[in-house]
Amino acid sequence: MENPPIKSFKDLKTWQEAHALVIEVYRVTKSFPKDELFGLTNQIRRAAVSITSNISEGFNRSSQKEKIQFYFISLGSLAELQNQMLIARDVGYLTPEAFAKMEMQIVVVQRLLNALITKTKSLV
Repeated sequence: MENPPIKSFKDLKTWQEAHALVIEVYRVTKSFPKDELFGLTNQIRRAAVSITSNISEGFNRSSQKEKIQFYFISLGSLAELQNQMLIARDVGYLTPEAFAKMEMQIVVVQRLLNALITKTKSLV
């Protein structure tokens, strides 16, 4: 069976998995201490949202070069998120189980983003 045509960024598997990551980030950060609302909680949420925002913006750019640039920015935001989740784990805001779940989803998104970048580069 063929894959359906990709008409919108929402059709990208990369965006779908990154969106699932954002939703999970919001879920787990709800339990962070209230005094972190404008600290680590805000940083984590902003990094997560930046991932999907840059995928969607890149998808809608006309040149392949611009698309790649935004996908790389998204990859950078993913690395930021990964670092921030390590901090959250190490200061005791995340259980090892919650961290492991987040880490697995981060790896999924990272692989998909790298594949999207490689595919887009092949179209240049």
